[in-house]
Amino acid sequence: MQLDFTPALAGWADIAHGALVTVEVTAAALLLSCMLGLLIGIGRLTPQRRLIYGFCTAYLVFFRGTPLLVQLFLLFFGLPQFNILLPAFVCGMLGLGLYSAAYVSEIVRGAIQSVDRGQMEAARSIGMSSGQAMRAIILPQAVVRMIPPLGNEFIALIKNSALVSLLTIDDLMHEGQKIISVSYRSLEVYLVIALVYLVLTQTTNYLLHRAERRLRAGGMVQ
Repeated sequence: MQLDFTPALAGWADIAHGALVTVEVTAAALLLSCMLGLLIGIGRLTPQRRLIYGFCTAYLVFFRGTPLLVQLFLLFFGLPQFNILLPAFVCGMLGLGLYSAAYVSEIVRGAIQSVDRGQMEAARSIGMSSGQAMRAIILPQAVVRMIPPLGNEFIALIKNSALVSLLTIDDLMHEGQKIISVSYRSLEVYLVIALVYLVLTQTTNYLLHRAERRLRAGGMVQ
């Protein structure tokens, strides 16, 4: 068998457009997952507030215990039954973000718990509230400790974004499938798509490593 990358090269503009859409939907989902994951993670640290703790725990159980594809389909095909019509891009972003937030929340919770409890007690002893101590002392140290596991989660998010092609979003996978439908060169096109995903994940990994080194050099963590 002879490989022929001509269809993939001829459709490079479409592949590049799909890669851009993949970056956009992943970036939007990443922002949502970080903000929501932070809130859920902190909520899981307050068992004395039963309502908040119960909601955060239920959120975690649902989104970690059900497949991402099912969650995407619930948003895209389920919401219209309640006359809630969202664009495919929004459904993809929400699905990825809500799913990833469950994992980010556990990273946040673990990182915060890894900070010495004595630092919170010392902050309270000088008159700081729990919220002030969390923002000024605990979170800055926890952020650096979050970066390695967050890097793994962000890379997983990029790879999981391939599922949004099933919602008719013109992402990298969807554009590749359109090229395959007219060229029948599935092996070559999927190899090119895999290479583009590899570039995206390795670029993300590199940027996260640089961010971690800068934070450590700035003395945010010992």
